[in-house]
Amino acid sequence: MSAPADAADALRAFGLTYPEAHLKSPWPGHADLAVKDKTFAYLSVSGDPFSLSCKLPFTAAEALEMPFVQPTGYGLGKSGWVTASWPEDIADPLPMFRAWIDESYRAQASKKLIALAPAFAG
Repeated sequence: MSAPADAADALRAFGLTYPEAHLKSPWPGHADLAVKDKTFAYLSVSGDPFSLSCKLPFTAAEALEMPFVQPTGYGLGKSGWVTASWPEDIADPLPMFRAWIDESYRAQASKKLIALAPAFAG
């Protein structure tokens, strides 16, 4: 089962609901999520294979046990960043990916912004 064409766009839209979240495009073909210019999610763009990278200070070890997850390259994996491709064995991984985006946002945002963010409901 391949990723729905709009999966990355749906996750990007979800991430933009957080206080002061914005798109960051450091390179052509990127539309990543950032808060105060600190990236909290790298997402594939339309037409590319699905990919999501997040900073998971609390759940990275658990995530890395999944066969579709690996440490993020460029040395980011050492700081708790993981990269996921679309899982073939999970019917709807979007709730899990939204939880990862939530955790990553809270890892990168200031305490002031975290206090403004709604509690994650899953």
